[in-house]
Amino acid sequence: MLIPFVFLAPYLLVYLTFTLYPTAYSVVLSFMKFKGGNLTFIGLKNFQFLFSDPVFYKAIVNTFIILLIQVPIQTILAVVLADFLNKKTLHCKGIFRMVIFMPVLIDTVSYSIVFRLFFNTENGMINNLLESLGMIGPDWLNVGVLSKAVIIIAMTWRWTGYNTVIILGGLQNIPSELYEAAAIDGAGKWQQFWSITIPGIKPVLLFSIILSVTGTLQLFTEPYLLTYGGPINETLTIVQYLYKVGFKTFNFGAASAGSYVLAIMIGILTFLQLKVTKED
Repeated sequence: MLIPFVFLAPYLLVYLTFTLYPTAYSVVLSFMKFKGGNLTFIGLKNFQFLFSDPVFYKAIVNTFIILLIQVPIQTILAVVLADFLNKKTLHCKGIFRMVIFMPVLIDTVSYSIVFRLFFNTENGMINNLLESLGMIGPDWLNVGVLSKAVIIIAMTWRWTGYNTVIILGGLQNIPSELYEAAAIDGAGKWQQFWSITIPGIKPVLLFSIILSVTGTLQLFTEPYLLTYGGPINETLTIVQYLYKVGFKTFNFGAASAGSYVLAIMIGILTFLQLKVTKED
């Protein structure tokens, strides 16, 4: 009877140590104030601190601006690329799939640094290219709108291939007979796309969107390395804000409280997406 528990013991030990205990501790910490190595219960004051800080609201707005622009662009590109890869007449499918998916294999830190070099104002490849065409390159990383655009471009480049593979799996499960029957009935390519393709990939498309939304709400590495949250907090995200509060001002209680505010936001958005698409 004990043999199953012996095999489960290593996993349970790791889970309790690195998942369950930190989660429970962060819940407690969100109602505490950490000072001088001691914890003092302060109730909801950490949450009051967050919702009275204009920088926290700025971080929320920045994150949602990036989300509302980047996720739709990425999803549309992923659907187009997946449809392209799914064509029966396409040759060298393996090579195309590898090229499209390859950005996902690159480390987040590495590609963020590369994109910062690309969009560097003085010697960046993008501005050098614009100057060779007789145009003046903008200050990409020091203008609010442009710095957000750089982050969106970088994220789209990195994650479109990942979502393409997910959606491609859904496309491959749609019977080809449906398209043949639709073509016989006189349906054009656009009608087939909206009447067969989109309904056929709806579950995986929703899964892809939920992953993208959740990932964007937890965005940290790209803005941290590309723009450092600047200029003047224009690209500061929610997780960056929590990092600064927790590890630069050592207000771990407020950082823990903010993490649960973020978790609630993710839960609400996921619930709304499932309700809007009428998925169980």
